[in-house]
This record gives sequence, structure tokens and C-alpha cells, in this order.
Amino acid sequence: MANGQISRQEELRKRTKQFALRIIRLFQHLPRTTEAQVLGKQLLRSGTSVGANYRAAGRSRSKAEFASKIGIVVEEADETVFWLECFVESGIVKEELLKDLLVEANELVAIFAASHRTARH
Repeated sequence: MANGQISRQEELRKRTKQFALRIIRLFQHLPRTTEAQVLGKQLLRSGTSVGANYRAAGRSRSKAEFASKIGIVVEEADETVFWLECFVESGIVKEELLKDLLVEANELVAIFAASHRTARH
């Protein structure tokens, strides 16, 4: 791998870990209502798995395996967007509190979807 790719990979590893930590902090501050906790657990699973699956993709043994694992990252990031939107649209969390997190989640979806397309072709 070229130095640019290594630094890009390291940047994404850090970014997805920071994203996971933000999701964890959000979960910790959710209301203790049943619906907030049920949705929150879904969000916690998908939001933290983005970084974990991206790390796994970095250990892929082939291009096909990498494409498959990056596909999982895209799915988890997109699912995270869904849960965040549910929090806003249901009124559980005010939109302004999740705006930056939603922007980051959508950016991660776009980055990994582009990577997935490139890896498949």
C-alpha cells in the first residue's frame, strides 16, 4: 500500500472510532423510556459496528473479501442513519442535538459506499 492509502486508512479508523464513541455518549444520555432504550440499543449496535467492521475490512486477505466486508460497513452506517432519523422524527431527541452526528453518519455512508463500488469493479 502507498503511504497515502495507509494514512487514509488510519484516518478512517480514527474517524469511525470517534463516531462509535459519539454514539455511545448519545446512548448514555437517552431518556429512560422504553422506546428510547429499544431504539438506542439498535443504534448502539449499528453505530459501533461501523468502526469494528471497517477494522476487519482492513485485515482482508483478498479484494473480494475486502469488498464483502466494506459492504457490511455500508449497511451498518446506513442503518445508523435510519435509527438517528427515527430519534429525530419521533421527537425522542431534538434535531439540533443530532444534526452533526447525522451529517457524519451520512458522510461515512457516502465514503464507504464509494469504496465498496470501487472494490467491486
